[in-house]
Amino acid sequence: MAKSPEDAEATMIANLREKTGKTLEQWVQIATKSGRSKHGEVVAFLKSEHGMTHGYANLVAHRTLKSAAGDSAPDDLVSEQYAGAKSALKPIYDKLLAAVGKFGADVEVSPKKAYVSLRRNKQFAIVQPSTATRLDVGINLKGVEPAGRLEKSGSFNAMVTHRVRIEGIEQIDKELITWLKRAYDAA
Repeated sequence: MAKSPEDAEATMIANLREKTGKTLEQWVQIATKSGRSKHGEVVAFLKSEHGMTHGYANLVAHRTLKSAAGDSAPDDLVSEQYAGAKSALKPIYDKLLAAVGKFGADVEVSPKKAYVSLRRNKQFAIVQPSTATRLDVGINLKGVEPAGRLEKSGSFNAMVTHRVRIEGIEQIDKELITWLKRAYDAA
């Protein structure tokens, strides 16, 4: 079971040949020859033309285009998010990712410039260091009424239905993990 984004990616790469019949390098060659130059185009091509799952198609697209967002590597994007004044939030992020990694080997951790997307078949949550003292966890929980610290996402992010504001590592608790697991199960 993956414990970090790097472990998850290594597991996917190790399983790629068994699951698809080709190595990562072979898939990168196929994707490159397709002539697609945008991430979404490469993903759609691999899924529609080769029956690849979203997670594997995303991995190949990132490797093919050598980017996760811009020219930065996924590790660099996370490092940039938690640099400087936001560095104290990194242990909170690490604890949250360790808990989510226990949901299953199909959890896809996809760093972007300002946040990290957590996906299965589709995005079920995002993790964003919003201020120097607060991490926001966006969760897709359609049909769940906001209550207590589980609030409507509002203007935070239109890609999620709810938000939980985290200001301390102790707030990565059973309640939050239960909401995230429910979103993961629905994804």
